[in-house]
Parts: sequence; C-alpha cells; structure tokens
Amino acid sequence: MNSPAIFLMGPTASGKTGVAVELVQHLPCEIISVDSALVYRDMDIGTAKPDAATLALAPHHLINLIAPTESYSAAQFRRDALRLMAEIVARGKIPLLVGGTMLYFKALLHGLSDLPEADAELRAELDEKAGRLGWPALHDELARLDPPTAARLKPNDSQRIQRALEVCLLSGQPMSALFGQAEQDALPYRTFQLALEPGDRAVLHRRIAERFDIMLAAGLVEEVRRLRATYPLNSTLPSMRCVGYRQAWQYLDGEFDLATLREKGIAATRQLAKRQLTWLRSMPEVLRFDCLAPDLAAQVLRVLRESVKL
Repeated sequence: MNSPAIFLMGPTASGKTGVAVELVQHLPCEIISVDSALVYRDMDIGTAKPDAATLALAPHHLINLIAPTESYSAAQFRRDALRLMAEIVARGKIPLLVGGTMLYFKALLHGLSDLPEADAELRAELDEKAGRLGWPALHDELARLDPPTAARLKPNDSQRIQRALEVCLLSGQPMSALFGQAEQDALPYRTFQLALEPGDRAVLHRRIAERFDIMLAAGLVEEVRRLRATYPLNSTLPSMRCVGYRQAWQYLDGEFDLATLREKGIAATRQLAKRQLTWLRSMPEVLRFDCLAPDLAAQVLRVLRESVKL
C-alpha cells in the first residue's frame, strides 16, 4: 500500500491527454490508458487517439491492442492494468491511469463480479430477435428477468441490454445480483484520484462540437469506410458502437445525410460526457479541477507534488 498510483479521470474533451503528457514531463510516471475505444487498432480519428509525436513524448500502455472485430472487457482491463502497474512500480515509476471509461476505473478500484464470458451464438440470437421485435421489446424482457438493471438502461441501449440478457440467460441469475456479490479486491496502491470537470458545461459542449468537426475534417467517414473494407465488421460489434463510429456507419448505409451525422455524433458525445460526469459525482474521494482553467496542468502538477511528495 506504500506505492502511489494516480488516476486522472474526466469526461470526453476535458483535456486529459494534454494534462497527462505534461505530467510525465515533470514526474516519474508512465501512462496507462483507461479508454475502451483506444484499445482498437486502426481506429484513430474517431477515438481521438494520441498521434505518433505525442506517443513518442509520452508512451501509452493499453492502446492498439486488438482488431475492431474483437472485444475487450472490464475484466481483461483489470488484469492488464494490474500487471502493468506492478511492472511500472518495479521500474521505480508511478502508474498514471488516464481516461474516461469509468467502468474500467470502477473495476480496478473495487473488483468485478464473476460474470460469464460473452457467448457469440447467444448474442447472434439476441441480435436476430432484436431485429424482429426491436430493442425496446428485449428491454421489456430484461425488466422481467432483472428489474434493477432494466431500470437503469434506456430501451434502445442495445449493447447493455444485450449483455444483461446474456448474463441472465447464461448464469441463471440477474446481473444486478451478481454485481452485488462482487469481490472487493483491495487495490494494493495509495490512489490519488483526480477529476477534470467543466466549470461551465456549455463550454465543454462547444469543445465537443469543435472536436467532432475536427474529426469529420480529418476523415472520420473515410476511416470507417476503410475499416469496413479491411475487416469483416458489422454494426453490432462493440468497436462500431463507439460514439462517432456508429453514426458514420449509419451515414455510409444511407440512413441520413452528412449534416445529420454531425448532429447525431455531437449529441451522442454530449450524452457520453453526461454519463461520465454522473459516474464522477458518485466518487466522493475524487479531487476535482476545472478542466477549463488556463493553468490546469500546472494546478494538477502542484497538487500531485504536494500529495505524492515528489
């Protein structure tokens, strides 16, 4: 418990990467990415993946791990992160975990329930059923099997509805009950939990819109077109459910025009940020910084030097 570990959390577009890169220039840290989209290879524009120059300055662990056809779970993240944290400490450095996938942070801090692994055949059956009846109908089915989980999911949240039904059908128990049995595995580090949050939500929304416009200008649609030509993808894969990719896929399928792609992509990113901020508000031990402050990185660095005694 004597070794420190720094958690740098925040919603999308809050400037986490910039602060992290600045921190590693001044502190003996190594960055571990905590981002469920950055694990995919060849998905660079829509994930806002750090470019080669940034990675040369501040290498990131746990990016570019798998193909877009594959899946990566919170349990896998926890195993990989714990291994990397131990290796970083053995090198005499401090793990700096940076990202916005709050489920991954939760898994690392509190452990995970013993949930069944994904079952491709069952998922295909659920996708086929949803195609016939619609996801709201499967949400109704989940409400009968696992009311607490259904209550926190929207009727069209296909990915989470599918996983919750999969857990129920494979384990014979509701996901909510399994989460209640989660092992509270103690994290063997002194954690310093920092959150970058907007003092003005409207400014964050403008940042989100500007960043999505930059992604479109950089070739987000062409990236998704290239991915579809390179890999045997479908729209139900976790990679193609990522914000931006889902909307670009729909645009390429002719479901709507480019202006609607932009509108829907920005709206989905704002919803993601809202969910991330809701997670952060439930974490009482977090030290919060205004992500819009002009001296944000200096503030964070100063607090860490005082807290971690570096």
